[in-house]
Amino acid sequence: MNITVFEEIKLVDYSQAEYWMARDLCKVLGYSEYRHFLPVITKAKESAKNSGQVVHDHFEDILEMVVLGSGAQREIDDVKLSRYACYLIIQNSDPTKEVVALGQTYFAIQTKRQEDSDTLVEDGKRVVLRDEISVHNASLASSAKKAGVSNFGTFQNAGYKGLYKMTAQQIHKKKQLKKSQGILDHMGSEELAANLFRATQADAKLKREGIQGEAEANLAHYEVGQKVRQTIDQLGGTMPENLPVADGINKAKTRIKKQNQEESLGE
Repeated sequence: MNITVFEEIKLVDYSQAEYWMARDLCKVLGYSEYRHFLPVITKAKESAKNSGQVVHDHFEDILEMVVLGSGAQREIDDVKLSRYACYLIIQNSDPTKEVVALGQTYFAIQTKRQEDSDTLVEDGKRVVLRDEISVHNASLASSAKKAGVSNFGTFQNAGYKGLYKMTAQQIHKKKQLKKSQGILDHMGSEELAANLFRATQADAKLKREGIQGEAEANLAHYEVGQKVRQTIDQLGGTMPENLPVADGINKAKTRIKKQNQEESLGE
Protein backbone atom coordinates (compact mmCIF):
# COMPACT_ATOMS: atom_id res chain seq x y z
CA MET A 1 0.00 0.00 0.00
CA ASN A 2 1.22 3.51 -0.77
CA ILE A 3 0.10 7.08 -0.26
CA THR A 4 -1.94 7.16 -3.48
CA VAL A 5 -4.65 5.03 -1.87
CA PHE A 6 -6.03 8.19 -0.23
CA GLU A 7 -6.06 9.93 -3.59
CA GLU A 8 -7.96 7.03 -5.13
CA ILE A 9 -10.90 7.32 -2.71
CA LYS A 10 -11.07 11.11 -2.99
CA LEU A 11 -14.29 12.53 -4.46
CA VAL A 12 -15.20 15.96 -5.83
CA ASP A 13 -18.57 17.65 -5.37
CA TYR A 14 -20.49 20.02 -7.68
CA SER A 15 -18.45 23.01 -6.46
CA GLN A 16 -15.18 21.18 -7.17
CA ALA A 17 -14.47 20.80 -3.45
CA GLU A 18 -12.63 17.61 -2.50
CA TYR A 19 -14.11 15.23 0.07
CA TRP A 20 -13.86 11.66 1.35
CA MET A 21 -16.49 9.24 2.64
CA ALA A 22 -16.01 7.80 6.10
CA ARG A 23 -16.82 4.21 5.09
CA ASP A 24 -14.21 4.35 2.32
CA LEU A 25 -11.63 5.77 4.70
CA CYS A 26 -12.55 3.16 7.28
CA LYS A 27 -11.68 0.35 4.86
CA VAL A 28 -8.41 1.96 3.78
CA LEU A 29 -7.37 2.37 7.41
CA GLY A 30 -7.95 -1.32 8.02
CA TYR A 31 -10.87 -1.26 10.44
CA SER A 32 -12.74 -4.57 10.35
CA GLU A 33 -16.14 -2.98 10.90
CA TYR A 34 -17.49 0.54 10.52
CA ARG A 35 -18.81 0.50 14.10
CA HIS A 36 -15.22 0.24 15.34
CA PHE A 37 -14.38 3.35 13.31
CA LEU A 38 -17.18 5.50 14.76
CA PRO A 39 -15.34 6.32 18.05
CA VAL A 40 -12.45 7.67 15.98
CA ILE A 41 -14.83 9.96 14.10
CA THR A 42 -16.28 11.14 17.41
CA LYS A 43 -12.82 11.98 18.74
CA ALA A 44 -12.00 13.83 15.53
CA LYS A 45 -15.20 15.87 15.84
CA GLU A 46 -14.26 16.80 19.40
CA SER A 47 -10.82 17.89 18.19
CA ALA A 48 -12.43 20.08 15.54
CA LYS A 49 -14.79 21.62 18.09
CA ASN A 50 -11.94 22.29 20.52
CA SER A 51 -10.06 24.02 17.70
CA GLY A 52 -12.94 26.44 17.22
CA GLN A 53 -14.16 24.87 13.98
CA VAL A 54 -17.79 24.45 12.95
CA VAL A 55 -18.04 20.65 13.08
CA HIS A 56 -20.76 20.39 10.42
CA ASP A 57 -18.50 22.20 7.95
CA HIS A 58 -16.11 19.25 8.04
CA PHE A 59 -18.26 16.28 9.11
CA GLU A 60 -21.58 16.01 7.26
CA ASP A 61 -23.80 13.09 8.30
CA ILE A 62 -25.62 11.61 5.31
CA LEU A 63 -27.69 8.57 4.33
CA GLU A 64 -26.75 6.51 1.28
CA MET A 65 -28.73 3.89 -0.62
CA VAL A 66 -26.85 0.63 -1.14
CA VAL A 67 -27.83 -2.44 -3.13
CA LEU A 68 -27.88 -5.71 -1.17
CA GLY A 69 -26.95 -9.10 -2.58
CA SER A 70 -30.63 -9.87 -3.10
CA GLY A 71 -31.01 -6.76 -5.23
CA ALA A 72 -32.97 -4.94 -2.57
CA GLN A 73 -31.89 -1.49 -1.38
CA ARG A 74 -31.48 -0.05 2.06
CA GLU A 75 -30.16 3.13 3.61
CA ILE A 76 -26.87 3.23 5.50
CA ASP A 77 -25.36 6.11 7.42
CA ASP A 78 -22.10 7.65 6.30
CA VAL A 79 -20.14 10.85 6.86
CA LYS A 80 -18.91 13.22 4.18
CA LEU A 81 -15.46 14.35 5.31
CA SER A 82 -13.43 17.42 4.40
CA ARG A 83 -9.67 17.19 4.06
CA TYR A 84 -9.35 18.70 7.53
CA ALA A 85 -11.74 16.09 8.95
CA CYS A 86 -9.67 13.29 7.42
CA TYR A 87 -6.53 14.83 8.89
CA LEU A 88 -8.10 14.82 12.37
CA ILE A 89 -9.35 11.24 11.95
CA ILE A 90 -5.88 10.10 10.97
CA GLN A 91 -4.45 11.85 14.02
CA ASN A 92 -6.90 9.93 16.22
CA SER A 93 -6.38 6.54 14.55
CA ASP A 94 -4.12 3.68 15.65
CA PRO A 95 -0.57 5.06 15.19
CA THR A 96 0.94 1.57 14.99
CA LYS A 97 -0.67 0.96 11.59
CA GLU A 98 1.58 1.68 8.62
CA VAL A 99 -1.35 3.04 6.63
CA VAL A 100 -2.03 5.60 9.38
CA ALA A 101 1.51 6.92 9.05
CA LEU A 102 1.00 7.17 5.29
CA GLY A 103 -2.27 9.01 5.89
CA GLN A 104 -0.62 11.46 8.26
CA THR A 105 1.93 12.32 5.57
CA TYR A 106 -0.67 12.56 2.79
CA PHE A 107 -3.16 14.78 4.62
CA ALA A 108 -0.44 16.94 6.20
CA ILE A 109 0.93 17.67 2.71
CA GLN A 110 -2.52 18.23 1.22
CA THR A 111 -3.58 20.47 4.11
CA LYS A 112 -0.44 22.58 3.71
CA ARG A 113 -1.06 22.90 -0.03
CA GLN A 114 -4.65 23.95 0.61
CA GLU A 115 -3.57 26.46 3.25
CA ASP A 116 -1.10 27.99 0.77
CA SER A 117 -3.82 28.11 -1.88
CA ASP A 118 -6.34 29.64 0.53
CA THR A 119 -3.76 32.25 1.55
CA LEU A 120 -3.27 33.30 -2.06
CA VAL A 121 -7.03 33.52 -2.63
CA GLU A 122 -7.35 35.68 0.49
CA ASP A 123 -4.39 37.80 -0.62
CA GLY A 124 -6.09 38.43 -3.95
CA LYS A 125 -9.34 39.49 -2.30
CA ARG A 126 -7.52 41.78 0.11
CA VAL A 127 -5.52 43.54 -2.59
CA VAL A 128 -8.61 44.18 -4.74
CA LEU A 129 -10.72 45.37 -1.80
CA ARG A 130 -7.94 47.57 -0.42
CA ASP A 131 -7.59 49.29 -3.79
CA GLU A 132 -11.36 49.70 -4.03
CA ILE A 133 -11.49 51.33 -0.60
CA SER A 134 -8.81 53.83 -1.63
CA VAL A 135 -10.92 54.82 -4.62
CA HIS A 136 -14.18 55.07 -2.68
CA ASN A 137 -12.63 56.85 0.30
CA ALA A 138 -11.47 59.54 -2.14
CA SER A 139 -15.00 59.79 -3.54
CA LEU A 140 -16.44 59.87 -0.01
CA ALA A 141 -14.05 62.64 1.00
CA SER A 142 -15.12 64.67 -2.03
CA SER A 143 -18.81 64.19 -1.21
CA ALA A 144 -18.17 65.06 2.44
CA LYS A 145 -16.38 68.26 1.42
CA LYS A 146 -19.31 69.28 -0.78
CA ALA A 147 -21.60 68.63 2.19
CA GLY A 148 -19.59 71.12 4.24
CA VAL A 149 -17.21 68.79 6.11
CA SER A 150 -13.93 70.50 6.97
CA ASN A 151 -12.55 67.93 9.41
CA PHE A 152 -12.40 64.66 7.48
CA GLY A 153 -10.75 62.86 10.42
CA THR A 154 -13.80 63.48 12.59
CA PHE A 155 -16.09 62.53 9.71
CA GLN A 156 -14.18 59.27 9.16
CA ASN A 157 -14.31 58.48 12.87
CA ALA A 158 -18.08 58.91 12.81
CA GLY A 159 -18.29 56.00 10.36
CA TYR A 160 -15.89 53.90 12.41
CA LYS A 161 -17.89 54.59 15.58
CA GLY A 162 -21.03 53.34 13.87
CA LEU A 163 -19.37 50.19 12.53
CA TYR A 164 -16.94 49.42 15.36
CA LYS A 165 -18.25 51.51 18.28
CA MET A 166 -14.67 52.81 18.32
CA THR A 167 -12.61 55.60 16.83
CA ALA A 168 -9.78 54.86 14.41
CA GLN A 169 -7.30 55.35 17.25
CA GLN A 170 -9.15 52.89 19.48
CA ILE A 171 -9.34 50.32 16.67
CA HIS A 172 -5.61 50.76 16.09
CA LYS A 173 -4.94 50.13 19.78
CA LYS A 174 -7.27 47.10 20.00
CA LYS A 175 -5.62 45.53 16.95
CA GLN A 176 -2.23 46.15 18.61
CA LEU A 177 -0.82 47.78 15.50
CA LYS A 178 2.35 49.83 15.44
CA LYS A 179 2.17 53.59 14.82
CA SER A 180 3.42 53.09 11.28
CA GLN A 181 0.80 50.43 10.47
CA GLY A 182 -2.46 51.56 8.90
CA ILE A 183 -5.72 49.96 9.99
CA LEU A 184 -6.92 49.22 6.46
CA ASP A 185 -3.60 47.65 5.47
CA HIS A 186 -4.00 44.99 8.16
CA MET A 187 -7.62 44.01 7.58
CA GLY A 188 -8.67 40.65 6.17
CA SER A 189 -11.06 40.52 3.21
CA GLU A 190 -14.16 40.17 5.41
CA GLU A 191 -13.35 43.31 7.39
CA LEU A 192 -12.31 45.22 4.27
CA ALA A 193 -15.61 44.31 2.59
CA ALA A 194 -17.57 45.68 5.56
CA ASN A 195 -15.65 48.94 5.40
CA LEU A 196 -16.04 49.17 1.63
CA PHE A 197 -19.80 48.79 2.04
CA ARG A 198 -19.76 51.50 4.73
CA ALA A 199 -17.82 53.89 2.51
CA THR A 200 -19.87 53.33 -0.66
CA GLN A 201 -23.21 53.61 1.16
CA ALA A 202 -22.17 56.71 3.11
CA ASP A 203 -21.06 58.32 -0.14
CA ALA A 204 -24.35 57.41 -1.82
CA LYS A 205 -26.39 58.68 1.13
CA LEU A 206 -24.67 62.08 1.13
CA LYS A 207 -25.30 62.47 -2.60
CA ARG A 208 -28.80 60.99 -2.67
CA GLU A 209 -30.16 63.05 0.22
CA GLY A 210 -28.19 66.19 -0.57
CA ILE A 211 -27.01 66.38 3.02
CA GLN A 212 -25.50 69.70 4.06
CA GLY A 213 -23.68 70.65 7.23
CA GLU A 214 -20.77 69.03 9.02
CA ALA A 215 -22.82 67.68 11.92
CA GLU A 216 -25.45 66.26 9.55
CA ALA A 217 -22.79 64.58 7.38
CA ASN A 218 -21.06 63.08 10.42
CA LEU A 219 -24.40 61.74 11.67
CA ALA A 220 -25.17 60.22 8.29
CA HIS A 221 -21.81 58.45 8.20
CA TYR A 222 -22.36 57.15 11.75
CA GLU A 223 -25.82 55.84 10.88
CA VAL A 224 -24.52 54.00 7.82
CA GLY A 225 -21.75 52.38 9.87
CA GLN A 226 -24.30 51.42 12.50
CA LYS A 227 -26.57 49.81 9.88
CA VAL A 228 -23.67 47.76 8.53
CA ARG A 229 -22.88 46.58 12.07
CA GLN A 230 -26.53 45.65 12.67
CA THR A 231 -26.58 43.64 9.44
CA ILE A 232 -23.44 41.73 10.45
CA ASP A 233 -25.04 40.98 13.82
CA GLN A 234 -28.32 39.82 12.23
CA LEU A 235 -26.39 37.48 9.94
CA GLY A 236 -24.53 35.99 12.90
CA GLY A 237 -21.20 37.38 11.72
CA THR A 238 -18.15 38.37 13.73
CA MET A 239 -17.98 42.01 14.73
CA PRO A 240 -15.19 43.76 12.78
CA GLU A 241 -13.19 44.67 15.88
CA ASN A 242 -12.98 40.96 16.74
CA LEU A 243 -11.78 39.76 13.33
CA PRO A 244 -8.15 38.63 13.18
CA VAL A 245 -5.43 41.08 12.18
CA ALA A 246 -3.88 40.29 8.80
CA ASP A 247 -0.26 40.84 7.90
CA GLY A 248 0.62 43.93 5.86
CA ILE A 249 -1.03 44.38 2.46
CA ASN A 250 2.41 44.71 0.87
CA LYS A 251 3.25 41.19 2.05
CA ALA A 252 0.08 39.94 0.36
CA LYS A 253 1.15 41.69 -2.86
CA THR A 254 4.61 40.11 -2.58
CA ARG A 255 3.15 36.60 -2.23
CA ILE A 256 0.95 37.15 -5.28
CA LYS A 257 3.89 38.46 -7.30
CA LYS A 258 6.04 35.49 -6.26
CA GLN A 259 3.30 33.03 -7.25
CA ASN A 260 2.86 34.72 -10.63
CA GLN A 261 6.61 34.54 -11.24
CA GLU A 262 6.70 30.84 -10.34
CA GLU A 263 3.79 30.12 -12.68
CA SER A 264 5.53 32.02 -15.48
CA LEU A 265 8.68 29.97 -15.00
CA GLY A 266 6.67 26.77 -15.05
CA GLU A 267 5.07 27.54 -18.42
